Amino acid sequence: MRLDTDPYLSRYADRARDLAASEIRALFAVVNRPEIVSFAGGMPDTAAMDLGAVAELTAEVVRDHGHTALQYGGGQGREELREQLVEVMARGGAPATPDELLVTVGGQQGLELVAKCFVDPGDVVLAEGPTYVGGVGALSSHQADLRHVPMDAEGMRTDLLEEALAVLKREGRRAKYVYTIPNHQNPGGVSLSEERRVHLAELAEEHDLLLLEDGAYSLLDFEGHVGTSLRSLVPDRVVYVGTMSKTFAPGVRTGWIAAPTPVRERLVVLREAADLCPGNLTQLVVERWLTTQPWEAQVKEYRALYAEKARTMLDALEAEMPAEVAWTRPSGGMFVWLTVPRGIDTSALLAKAIVNRVAYVPGRGFFGDGQGGDALRLCFSYASVERIREGVGRLAELLQGELALLRDVFGADAPELAGRRDEPGITGGGQGGGGTSRDPGPGWGVA
Repeated sequence: MRLDTDPYLSRYADRARDLAASEIRALFAVVNRPEIVSFAGGMPDTAAMDLGAVAELTAEVVRDHGHTALQYGGGQGREELREQLVEVMARGGAPATPDELLVTVGGQQGLELVAKCFVDPGDVVLAEGPTYVGGVGALSSHQADLRHVPMDAEGMRTDLLEEALAVLKREGRRAKYVYTIPNHQNPGGVSLSEERRVHLAELAEEHDLLLLEDGAYSLLDFEGHVGTSLRSLVPDRVVYVGTMSKTFAPGVRTGWIAAPTPVRERLVVLREAADLCPGNLTQLVVERWLTTQPWEAQVKEYRALYAEKARTMLDALEAEMPAEVAWTRPSGGMFVWLTVPRGIDTSALLAKAIVNRVAYVPGRGFFGDGQGGDALRLCFSYASVERIREGVGRLAELLQGELALLRDVFGADAPELAGRRDEPGITGGGQGGGGTSRDPGPGWGVA
């Protein structure tokens, strides 16, 4: 039902009246059809897991701790699990104590609780552009003034962040916090360089900034590299959000926030008002997974699997895509960010893509200000290598057709057809069906 025909419209709070469904959630009903190759949802390949071990430990939890598992728990989450999550954070270079942690229902609840804690309507929050669609949604639900800072191959342009902070100062305003995904960013696939991490920490001190560090992909570098956590640089200025969705399974809906104690105390009160407590059953399953299973070996297996799938996608893009199309080259995580000529609107194109039996997430969902119409996100972690090749071929065929149509309408030299490889912030470039290799242009993510 369209919002403008909603009979309850006049009753909604301001913060709910203009909300729209996530670009990704809206796709799920369609893209789960087996004939469609889906590069849409950022889903891990749970087929790589030892499901027998998961079944056994889950049965043990119910058998040995059933009364606790099926009962209410504390609002902060089980202490035993928090102790294990501190160890997970340590593997990602982020220091914390169990008392600083709050267990959440996935990382998404963590982002929403932080927004609820800090953001009043109209407050400024700075984030990479593009940024995680769930982060955009959490901030939109609290009516934040979300302002984006461009990225390049080294992640967020901290020089441009410094300029944005100067603009705010001239306006007599300040940012409530800076939201960043420093490792293998979603959706860009790039990581914040070590130099920029230090610069960001320095800016936080200079401008009295709070940083929201999203560590969802910190353990998923293909070579096992661990970037410096912002929390290790300025711990009193960092709220850290983590999740087990990418390194264990999203179905357990277990994440956490690590925050300075005064902040953590307020977050516990806010979460108790929302859902009382995280579920004991899933907490115990995750706790048992971390204490009895070789979870680090499982993460290593994910890394190797995703590295293979990323290579498959990048090779297919190189072979199939038109020369006017560009993309990032990730060294970890789950995503490739693809940019098309400005004459193509990826939101409008999605319906045709579904007909062509391939799905992606249009770029506008990753911005809070309407940008991204000429970009899209591809997830390589879920589909098989065979399906990745097949899906990239379908998408390339569709884009070839759109470009041919633009040439017929506007002429071959029209600005709507201009390639994007040589613009700042853009990398890659198709080979028009397997031509010779080209050097990537400046900017986003050379692997």
